[in-house]
Amino acid sequence: MIIDCHGHYTTAPAQLGHYRDAQKLALKDDPDHVGSKGTIAISDEEIRHSLEPNQLRLQRERGTDLTIFSPRASWMAHHVGNANTSKFWTQHTNDLIRRVCDLYPQNFAPVCALPQSPGSGLTNSVAELRRCVEELGFIGCNLNPDPSGGWWTGRPLGDESWFPLYEAMVELDVPAMVHVSSVCNDNFHATGSHYLGADTTAFMQAMTSGVFERFPSMRWIIPHGGGAVPYHWGRFKGMAEDSLIKADTGVGSRYSTVDELLNNIFFDTCVYHQPGIDLLTQVVPATNILFASEMVGAVRGVDPQSGEYYDNTKLYIDAAVLTIQERQMIFEENARRVFPRLDAYLQEHANK
Repeated sequence: MIIDCHGHYTTAPAQLGHYRDAQKLALKDDPDHVGSKGTIAISDEEIRHSLEPNQLRLQRERGTDLTIFSPRASWMAHHVGNANTSKFWTQHTNDLIRRVCDLYPQNFAPVCALPQSPGSGLTNSVAELRRCVEELGFIGCNLNPDPSGGWWTGRPLGDESWFPLYEAMVELDVPAMVHVSSVCNDNFHATGSHYLGADTTAFMQAMTSGVFERFPSMRWIIPHGGGAVPYHWGRFKGMAEDSLIKADTGVGSRYSTVDELLNNIFFDTCVYHQPGIDLLTQVVPATNILFASEMVGAVRGVDPQSGEYYDNTKLYIDAAVLTIQERQMIFEENARRVFPRLDAYLQEHANK
């Protein structure tokens, strides 16, 4: 089986966007608008129509079997409105993911977004995580390290304010993909710099905080190949080693080493050219790489040199210098290990 750990519902029916537009319109006159969850009328046929010519077609053409599927990351826009805005919006997006997986249980497995909102705490996020995992059968979550939309006004990921969410993740035994959303800071391009910078920042915050010493069984997936991390592996490794020397002399605190972080942090293969995948697989152990394509996502075009779609990442893994065992780990085994609830999900839907 080939499991794609990183897919978003980027082709959702237009009614979902209309609901969001109505939220924004209400907030324009009253930034504290509470409103209600309301309803969104989307038929099963409309869901099928949104997927059959897109994600499902590409699954079949590219030879992948299952996509771990979550709401469209850029649409979560946690900086918009208030805690109620995010709560109702997130519930609708997660409910829609559940419907997708009910219609196509052998093609998609559900991962939820969280209703994060700047300055509002994580009570709603913990509640939504529990609802999705315990009631709706989701197998993981997406965690935004910067709900402010590129201003980075919140506390870093190692701060105690995040601990209630981490405690719930550990209790429920679900991982988080550390994935930002849209950006409202004009200094950053959303997918070109904000996403990749956030991936790198998340790794560095983990390294400098010791958060996995507090939560040794917690698992993070850092998407988009880990941002700059694999390319600058020696920088991170060297900084951690320097901190060990300084800690021995009583100067400062020690960072987590790269080897220690690999007990908890994993990287996906959303890297859209062969040299990038070759670097990733040469630097990061195969045990810490999960296959992913993010299709249909940020890069949808065809590489004129190869004639293949940039996001057809299966071709890059097929061509990488890997053993049969390593390729099997990347394509399937690591996803089953990082998402422990996936096996039960697959078994439940095996004959549907």
